[in-house]
Amino acid sequence: MSLVADKITLNRPKQSTDSMDSDSSEQARPLIRVSDFDFFYGDKQALFDVNMEMMENEVTAFIGPSGCGKSTLLRCINRMNDLVDVARIGRGTIEVSGANIYDPQVDTIELRKRVGMVFQKSNPFPKSIYENVVYGLRIQGINRKSTLDEAVERCLKGAALWEEVRDRLDTSGLSLSGGQQQRLCIARALAVEPDILLMDEPCSALDPVATAKVEELIHSLKDNYTIVIVTHNMQQAARVSDRTAFFYLGKLIEMGQTEQIFMSPNNEQTEAYISGRFG
Repeated sequence: MSLVADKITLNRPKQSTDSMDSDSSEQARPLIRVSDFDFFYGDKQALFDVNMEMMENEVTAFIGPSGCGKSTLLRCINRMNDLVDVARIGRGTIEVSGANIYDPQVDTIELRKRVGMVFQKSNPFPKSIYENVVYGLRIQGINRKSTLDEAVERCLKGAALWEEVRDRLDTSGLSLSGGQQQRLCIARALAVEPDILLMDEPCSALDPVATAKVEELIHSLKDNYTIVIVTHNMQQAARVSDRTAFFYLGKLIEMGQTEQIFMSPNNEQTEAYISGRFG
C-alpha cells in the first residue's frame, strides 16, 4: 500500500555535483516540522505544545534529563508509539516533507521504511551478518542475489563495517562486538533506503572507542540522511549535532544552532542544564 496517495514523498532529491555545489551555500530546508504537538500516555501528558523544525541533511540532538519527553517525541516521528496501547495524540501535527504523518490514511509500514530507527540497545537478529542486512529487503519480496549482494556491500560500507566483516558475512551478527552490532543495526536500517534516521541513545552501551566510531559514522551519514539523535551525553551532542533541542518536563525549552545552545543559551534553564547547575 502506498503512502497516502503519494502525498508523503520522502525520497531525497538526486542532485548532480554541480547542483550540490550551487546549493551548498543555501540555508537548510526543514524536512520534519512539529506543530503545537501534545502527547499522552493514558491520562499522563508527556509532551506539551512542542513546536520545532528539523533540517534536511543535518543532525539534530535532543538533550534533557530522563523522563523529559525526548524519546517519546523521537518515537512519534515514525509512529512507533502507535504500538503502545495507551498512547495518544492530544492535538497538533508532525509533518515530514509537508505531509501530516498522522493522517488516518498514512501507511505506517511505509512510513517506517522511510523513517528508520536505531535503538539504545543494539538488537541484531539471530541470523548471519548478511541476513541481518537484507532482512527488510526480503520482507519487501526482494530476493535476487545480485541485488541483495549489492545492498549488503553498500550498506555495510555506509555503516563503516564492510572492511571488518567482509570475509565473514555468513557468521552470526550476535558474534560481533557491541560497537559492531550497533553499526550492523545501522546498516540494516540503511538497506531499505530511508530518508531519516532516528537514533535513541545509540552509544549509551558502548565503550569510548566504539562510541567514537559511531560518532564518525553519524558525521558521514548526514551527507545523505537527516538524523535525529537522543542523547544524555552533552559532549556527544556538541560533537555530532548541527542543532540542539533542550527538553524539560515534556516541554521544548530552547532550540538552536548547537554552538549557540552550548556557548550562549537564551534560556536560564538551558544554561543551568548545560553548566551542570540544573535543579
